[in-house]
Amino acid sequence: MADRKATLQIDGQSIELPVLSPAAGKDVVDVRTLGKHGYFTFDPGFLATGSCESAITYIDGENGVLLHRGYPIGELATKADYLEVCYMLLHGEAPTEEQYQEFKSTITKHTMVHQGIHNFFNGFRRDAHPMAMLCAVTGALSSFYHDDLDIHDENQRLRSAYRLIAKIPTIAAMAYKFSIGQPFVYPRNDLGYAENFLNMMFSVPAEDYEISPAVARAMDRIFTLHADHEQNASTSTVRLAGSSGANPYACIAAGVASLWGPAHGGANEACLRMLAEIGSVENIPKYIEKAKDKNDPFRLMGFGHRVYKNTDPRATVMRESCHEVLKELNRDDPLLDVAMELERIALEDDYFIEKKLFPNVDFYSGIVLKAIGIPTNMFTVIFALSRTVGWVSHWHEMMGEANQKIGRPRQLYTGYTQREFSPIKK
Repeated sequence: MADRKATLQIDGQSIELPVLSPAAGKDVVDVRTLGKHGYFTFDPGFLATGSCESAITYIDGENGVLLHRGYPIGELATKADYLEVCYMLLHGEAPTEEQYQEFKSTITKHTMVHQGIHNFFNGFRRDAHPMAMLCAVTGALSSFYHDDLDIHDENQRLRSAYRLIAKIPTIAAMAYKFSIGQPFVYPRNDLGYAENFLNMMFSVPAEDYEISPAVARAMDRIFTLHADHEQNASTSTVRLAGSSGANPYACIAAGVASLWGPAHGGANEACLRMLAEIGSVENIPKYIEKAKDKNDPFRLMGFGHRVYKNTDPRATVMRESCHEVLKELNRDDPLLDVAMELERIALEDDYFIEKKLFPNVDFYSGIVLKAIGIPTNMFTVIFALSRTVGWVSHWHEMMGEANQKIGRPRQLYTGYTQREFSPIKK
């Protein structure tokens, strides 16, 4: 993998470092030996640092490319369902029909949660945030499966992964039902993954809930498009927690906690807040001018992307589902009218085109979730549900490495140097 060297000159000293060539993407300077020479690197935010090797997801932000195990996200979102993508992320290859049916059956049979978890919810306040409940209950799962947590046993790791993929939707729906004072709805084995989640969210004992095929397709697509996104903050958190040997439920709970941050998982929620601030189509021109004014603090949320500099490949697919859902549900909601007019402007206005402020996946997924009837405080929960498979895939990959080491970043110390301590009486 290392076919050449990079030479670093520091204080007259020449240090040779291997240059590694990945399967795709930019070459990487291997700095692991710098410590032997008395130096280490400083890279806040890890903007130029590779923290691990991985064969799961590849992103080329400059060209709008997102690959899972080599497959383009657009093809996966239109030709596969979420559980096919889950299998592929975990196992490295797309499943055969037999493998898919066995995997689907296993996940379906694991969707029930222990009755003790029902009791666990009674300890929360009624106004607890759904993400707080999801984080707590996910971590608590280890207390229900404490005899099956050997992280060095591949079969036990996979069982834990399957449980998490299966049970997180149930727990997410329970958090929602608890927050609105409705009874929990048990999972149904006759429904698909997305249909089952929608049924647990919206059905009530008093009447049947009819699941719209268009809504179910859009929900499955949201799950697929958020399944993994390489070494983002929450995935890196899961890997760092896992490097200590922590159990998988604790690691995924750490990922949930990281995702909860508004700079990470709250993008589609922030988009809805922006639409609410604009209020109506008539106000859009004023807010467009505010967005173009560098001195105005207003920012358009859901447009452009930190990683993708050309276009968000997930947004192209999500746009199709967004329009399909809005057409079928025909919601009379002024915020959805605002969203559609903003989309039109972003796709036609020279300023948006020049600045590459394209509608991203969070813009469209936020609109779909609102149209379906999911409250904004559940948006990040659904993101966590979707991303669970990415988290467990990275955790499983890492735990299978032969020489896996605990994460231990260094620091640039800026505090006091050694000084004498005086007793408090003096």
